[in-house]
Amino acid sequence: MKNIDKKFLKIAVNQAKKSVKLGGFPAGAIVVRDGKILSRGISIGFALHDPTSHAETSSIRKACKKIKSTDLGRATLYASLEPCLMCFQVANWSEVSRIVYGCKKTETMVKKNYYEGNNNINRINVRNNRQIEMKYIPDFEKEMQDLIKEWKNR
Repeated sequence: MKNIDKKFLKIAVNQAKKSVKLGGFPAGAIVVRDGKILSRGISIGFALHDPTSHAETSSIRKACKKIKSTDLGRATLYASLEPCLMCFQVANWSEVSRIVYGCKKTETMVKKNYYEGNNNINRINVRNNRQIEMKYIPDFEKEMQDLIKEWKNR
């Protein structure tokens, strides 16, 4: 499972790079079920005038439309960055089974308003009616930190 997770997480990281190329925030996501990519998302909410158009939420919306259901049970959300509280709860409401992410939220990211605050989605997950399996894979941490720096310097 770990090699599969890395493969799909790399695609989410590439979505983050695509987001930056389009002038968006350096976040990317994909939704995968039964080994197939249902959707891809980038963070270009500013261009769409939609504050909810984060990569994770965008990919969840697209996946739900594709399968014509709000039930993404058995699906995994691969996110280049640790999801914000909004995206985490959208994953929860859509019944995503797993979230795999490649870069942890830092205090610096919170201070720069890249996140809504210091909410800990792992602690919130434990208190939700339904828990999502959370998995952090550090292999892409440096690559994502470098992409964030590149984005910030643009």
